[in-house]
This record gives sequence, structure tokens and C-alpha cells, in this order.
Amino acid sequence: MRDYRDFVTEKMHDPDEAAEYLRCSFDEYFKDGNTKAFLTAIRTVAEAQGDMAKLSRQAELDRQMLYRTLSKKGNPKINTLGSILNSLGFRLSIEPLSANNRAEHF
Repeated sequence: MRDYRDFVTEKMHDPDEAAEYLRCSFDEYFKDGNTKAFLTAIRTVAEAQGDMAKLSRQAELDRQMLYRTLSKKGNPKINTLGSILNSLGFRLSIEPLSANNRAEHF
């Protein structure tokens, strides 16, 4: 029997599944400010799609810096986050909130 981690890792090989996973994690971060969960999602996708050494080269980050950035205590700058996501084949985007959601945030 497969464990949950193996199942998630298998799903993260599919770019559409990985994008949806990251999107949901980012939406949750926007609601509750849980940076740890969002960074864990990025790390999960990164580990599933290849080795971290390759990602660090593509993102032009020292491997130790990459691990620190994606740790539970990580607090990446927007350009670092953009570089990591770009190297994984994703990007952040801005979308308007519905009227109901807008009222919740202001």
C-alpha cells in the first residue's frame, strides 16, 4: 500500500496537478497567512519534479539557501520566490477577488 507522501509526489509530476496544488496553497496562505504551508507546497513540488541541486542551479540560488528559503522558517523575497517558481515552470499571478471576498479583506 502506498503512503500519502508517495501519492502526492506522484501527482506533482503532472504540471496541471502541481499548479492546482500550488494555487490552493497560495489561496489558503492569502486567507490565513500560513507561510509555512505555502513554502511546504513549493518544496513538495520541487522535490517531486527533480532534485534540489538542479533547481538551485536553475533558480541561481545556493542549494543551502534554497533549502532555507523553502523551510518552515523561510521568508523569501518576492524575486527569490519568483525565481524558484519560474524554474519549476510556474508563475504567480494577480486576479481580482469577487465582491464577497473583497469585503472580507477590507
